[in-house]
Amino acid sequence: MFHLAPLPPITFGAGQAMTLALPGTPRSVLLIADPVMRDLGMAERIAASLPCPCTIFSDIPGEPKAATLRAAVAAYHAARADVVIGLGGGSALDVAKITANIAAGSGEPMDYALAAAPLPPRAAFTVMIPTTAGTGSELSATNIFSGDTGEKLWIWGVETRPDLVVLDPELTTSLPAALTAWCGMDAFVHAFEAMTNRNGTPATALFSEHAMRLIWRALPVAVAEPGNLTARGEMLWASALAGAAIDLSGTAMAHHLSHALAGCAPVQHGLATALAFEASLPWLIETPTPKMEAAARALDCAAADLPAKVSGLMDACGINRALPAAFQGVTVAQAMTQARLPGNMPMRVATDRDVTDGDVERLLGAVLGLA
Repeated sequence: MFHLAPLPPITFGAGQAMTLALPGTPRSVLLIADPVMRDLGMAERIAASLPCPCTIFSDIPGEPKAATLRAAVAAYHAARADVVIGLGGGSALDVAKITANIAAGSGEPMDYALAAAPLPPRAAFTVMIPTTAGTGSELSATNIFSGDTGEKLWIWGVETRPDLVVLDPELTTSLPAALTAWCGMDAFVHAFEAMTNRNGTPATALFSEHAMRLIWRALPVAVAEPGNLTARGEMLWASALAGAAIDLSGTAMAHHLSHALAGCAPVQHGLATALAFEASLPWLIETPTPKMEAAARALDCAAADLPAKVSGLMDACGINRALPAAFQGVTVAQAMTQARLPGNMPMRVATDRDVTDGDVERLLGAVLGLA
């Protein structure tokens, strides 16, 4: 059995972020924005376009932590908000979605981590406006943050899906080339892994195949021509579709590895995932499946050709195969400790071939060798 999860309404087009359609007469808006969007003045411009008071919360590190969520919930209550807008990459969107839900209850973030407790009903109308094309968080019910001790955690629930998604390609043109490439590869891996893991279904493929084709065509153009709104728009669509795909089927080995790496040292998620995908793909296709062959056909190749195709895409986007210097000295044993955490194990289990500890150790060693 498989199903198509209901998706929120989506508004697409240049300039749409400045003409938001909010329900009724909102009392107050909490705009949870990526710090870069505040630095660029975009958060203030959107706030000024709204028909009611707006509080901007932008104290969001690269990877949100439980403390970030607590601060955002406090800002929500202080603003007496009845609308929450997320503006930015996956971190800002995840913080916004979690805040809009847990602020309505009496619990705190760690109470809901790894589905320890059901989420309360959401009290605020939520709008998600992605400014990167990578995570697909705007259409996903999965929300990632780090716990008090640094481990990667997630809060999942259909309650966290927003009421409205706005895809405005103008908001992505300021993204630097490297981040455009890293985020785009994250979206590509979302689509591929959702389609090809043990949980992949024909419903997943409906989103994944189109997302992969769009990324293949648009990502090198978006990297080379940052002002190309056609390519930027196609990447936003692809990222959103890939987000819908992982909501249906989850991810697999590359994300298992990248989440483990992120628990060891700071690293941009898309970069870690791209490096892990390139390292693990030859291993994955040693045992090809009909799903892998179908994914390869979407890219006009055979499964055996996928590693070379993916490496070629990364080359075309100028991705440097290197981890940040903070990973120098990180050991495979340290990474394996992170890989075995409960929040990371579902991605290993979903991988559509048998996985041993030795496999994970070898693949983590290959990626750590890039430090």
